[in-house]
Amino acid sequence: MRMYDIIEKKKRNIELSKEEIDFFVNGYTNGSIPDYQISALLMAIYFNGMSDNELSFLTLSMANSGDTIDLSNVNGITVDKHSTGGVGDKTTLIVAPIVAALGCKVAKMSGRGLGFTGGTIDKLESIPGYNVNISANDFFKQVNEIGLSIVAQSGNLTPADKKLYTLRDVTATIDSIPLIASSVMSKKLAAGASCIVLDVKVGSGAFMKDIESAKLLAQKMVNIGYSANRKVLAVISNMNIPLGNAIGNSLEIKEAIDVLKGNGPKDLVDICVCLSSYMLMLSTNKDIEECKTLVNEVIKNGKAFDKFKQLIKYQNGNIDYINNPELFKTAIYQVPFYAEKSGYISNMNTELIGNCSSILGAGRAFKEDTIDFSAGIILKHKTGDYVKKGEVIAILHSSDEAKIQNGMKIFNQAVTFSEKEIEKQPIIFDVIQK
Repeated sequence: MRMYDIIEKKKRNIELSKEEIDFFVNGYTNGSIPDYQISALLMAIYFNGMSDNELSFLTLSMANSGDTIDLSNVNGITVDKHSTGGVGDKTTLIVAPIVAALGCKVAKMSGRGLGFTGGTIDKLESIPGYNVNISANDFFKQVNEIGLSIVAQSGNLTPADKKLYTLRDVTATIDSIPLIASSVMSKKLAAGASCIVLDVKVGSGAFMKDIESAKLLAQKMVNIGYSANRKVLAVISNMNIPLGNAIGNSLEIKEAIDVLKGNGPKDLVDICVCLSSYMLMLSTNKDIEECKTLVNEVIKNGKAFDKFKQLIKYQNGNIDYINNPELFKTAIYQVPFYAEKSGYISNMNTELIGNCSSILGAGRAFKEDTIDFSAGIILKHKTGDYVKKGEVIAILHSSDEAKIQNGMKIFNQAVTFSEKEIEKQPIIFDVIQK
C-alpha cells in the first residue's frame, strides 16, 4: 500500500477503506509517513469531506492509536460531558456533581485552557491542594465510592490526534468538520464512557460561528458515537455571549459554587440543568422531564453541592475554600469598566472577552505560561441589557497593573452599543439526537 495512492483516491473523492485509513493513521503516528503527504491528504479531505464510513474508521483508528481507558472496573453506567470550548464555561464543575448525586458514574479526564478558552483542570487547581494527577487505582476507587472523579488527561491518549491537530493548525485545515468531529470523538471514545453528552458551542466565542455548521458537526459526532456503540446526544448552545458572569479560574469556581447552592446566573443554571438532565436520560433511559425534575431536586436539597465537596475532599483540595469562597486569593487590582454612553449593549465579542481575560493573567498563550488564578472578569451587564453612561459593565481583575491597561483596551473593542432595544438570545438553540 502506498500513501501516494491514498492521496490520489481522496483527491478524486473516492471512498477510502478501513485498511487505507489505518495505514495512514498508523504510519503518521509512528513517523513512517512524512508531513507533506499527510498535509496533501488533509487538504483533499477538507475539499471533498468524508463519508460516514470513512469518518467512523478514522475516529476509531485515532482512538486506538495509543492508550485507551477501560472503565469496566467502574460499577455502573459511565457518563461523560464534552464542551467544544467557550468563555466562562464552568459547566463540568456543576453538571458532574449533579449527575453523580443522582447515581451516575462520572470518570472524567479534562484538559487545560489554551488561548481564549478556559480549562477545567486550571479551574480546579485554583483550589489549594486539589490533586489532578491521582493514580489509576485511586481514580477507579474514587469513582466507585462517590461516583465522581475529575483528573487531568494523562498517558498516551490519541497520539494520532495530537500529531494531526498540530499539522492541521499550520495547513489551514483546522475548520474541516470531518476532521473536527473525528478529533473530538476519538478522545471521547478513548476515554471510555458509555454515554456522552456533547455541548457544541456556536457564536463569536466558539469555533463554529454559525448554527448550521454547528448542527452538521453535532450530527456527525452523534453518528460516530453510535457507530462505536456509545449513546451520544449533542446540545447546540450559545457562545455569542460569555456563559455566566465570571470569567477566570477561582472566579468561576465561586460561581459554580453559587449554582450548586441554588443561586447563580440564569443562563448558566439553565444550560447546566439541560446538560445534566440529558446525561441522566442517556444513562438511565428516564423521561427527560422526569430527569429535569430530579436534577432540580438535588440542587435544591443540597445533595449536588455535597457531592462537589466530596469530590474536592477526596482529591485533597482544601474544603474550607468551598465552604467559605471568600478565602480565595483576590486580585490586587479590581478595576471597573464603565459604559461610554447610554444605550443597549448590542454585542459582546466573546472571543475578544476571552482574550481579555487571558491577557489579565487568567489564561496562557503557551503551555508553559503561568496562570494567575485570581485574574479574570466579572460581568455586571451582558448583551441586551440597557446601561446608563458611566454605569459599570464589568470589573477586570489582575495582579499586574500593565495587564489591566491592556485588558481595558481589548474589552473596549469587544463591547458595542445601540440606541434600539436588543432581543435577548436563547442559551440553547437545538438538541441533536440519533
